[in-house]
Amino acid sequence: MKANITLKIESDLLREARILAAEEGTSISALLSNRLATAVRERKGYNQARRRALGRLRKGLDLRWTPPRSRDELHER
Repeated sequence: MKANITLKIESDLLREARILAAEEGTSISALLSNRLATAVRERKGYNQARRRALGRLRKGLDLRWTPPRSRDELHER
């Protein structure tokens, strides 16, 4: 379902938007709709990636590292 909106922009910007839409062979409405859809998709992708990364950080990685038993072992060469 599509809904209509009202948008107020500067007349110079509207002129440039008309030119851009004409160059892309589309309407201003379709141009704005596609750009907004792209922005929303990118944001959702970012949020999903962020949640996955934070989950990995919480879980942690097994580095199989064990601390040295003594100070002398730490400084052995």
